[in-house]
Amino acid sequence: MKYVPRLVLFLAVPALLISLPWWTLVAAPTQGAGSLFWLGSALFALAFCCLPAAMYLGHGPAQSDAASIVGDTLLGVLWVVFSWSVLGNLARLGLAVAGVDDPARSRIVAAGVLAASTVLTVWGVVEARRVPRVRTLEVSIPGLGPALDGLRLVVVTDTHFAALDRLRWSERVVEVVNAQRPDIACHAGDLADGSVAKRHAQVDPLGKVEAELGRFYITGNHEYFGDAPGWIDHMSSLGWQPLRNQHVTVRRGDDHLVIAGIDDPTGVGLTGHGPDLPTALAGADPDAPVVLLAHQPKQITDAVAAGVALQISGHTHGGQIWPFHYLVRLEQPVVAGLSRHGDTQLYTSRGTGFWGPQLRVFAPSEITVLVLRPR
Repeated sequence: MKYVPRLVLFLAVPALLISLPWWTLVAAPTQGAGSLFWLGSALFALAFCCLPAAMYLGHGPAQSDAASIVGDTLLGVLWVVFSWSVLGNLARLGLAVAGVDDPARSRIVAAGVLAASTVLTVWGVVEARRVPRVRTLEVSIPGLGPALDGLRLVVVTDTHFAALDRLRWSERVVEVVNAQRPDIACHAGDLADGSVAKRHAQVDPLGKVEAELGRFYITGNHEYFGDAPGWIDHMSSLGWQPLRNQHVTVRRGDDHLVIAGIDDPTGVGLTGHGPDLPTALAGADPDAPVVLLAHQPKQITDAVAAGVALQISGHTHGGQIWPFHYLVRLEQPVVAGLSRHGDTQLYTSRGTGFWGPQLRVFAPSEITVLVLRPR
């Protein structure tokens, strides 16, 4: 019985995502009769059966890559169609006010929703699978010494190497990162979904990233859904330094900067894991500015209290598929971009890869170059 509420939710989400598009695209325009009604209803019924089954087989104990690809893709497509069905039915009210009667009104709405959903799905797949655009911005850091003026900190995050083999994409991301001439390279978590044995080939190109002053990695929440200790060890073997509630002081000339990193909060359930900012900053020069790697933007509260100059986060994906960013904003203080919180600045990356559905709609991926400047 304890699993009943979870099962109800597991089936309720697909039912919601499917019922409104079914009514918008099938039931209303056909007025519930004819061969198109029955054919469309059968397709939506099949989707309702496939989605929970594929998600369970792909992300449950079986960890089937084929099922994961099917389930994730279907989830993304249904979210797009559902979102535009909502907008289509709002437009239906306008058509009703304008005096357009059914079935013409419902057929206009159905045609518009189908066209918009098709275009955005195709575009979303292209956006998700492309090598991310480079986003460069200057960030002023109080107390940054002149020898560190112009330091280039390149950020990748949320690569989420998973069931789809993106080895070539990974290699091209590394090429783009190296072309930015990073002084420091950072991976802000959510490296991969799955075990080191299954995903390391896609991750291994990161070992070729070149950064004179260091390459630093922190865990995201998804490492803790799989094998966090394994990924920490593997990134270390590739020459990246995991920052697990610790800091490193980087120097250029007579000036220095503290680079600190903390675990993701999801790690609390694993012995010896979980964020601990006081430990991370213990022994750091109090006169040196601190750049903190923390996977989730909501960790900014502790960063502000600790006097951190800049926190770098990912996790949100910028919402990934519009309008999901409105739901993300309910949990996180920021969805994307540079923001100020007291005396601390926060940069939230939209992420370099994607999770689950291979779609990005109105939330493009990025490789970020933060050029640090003295204030």
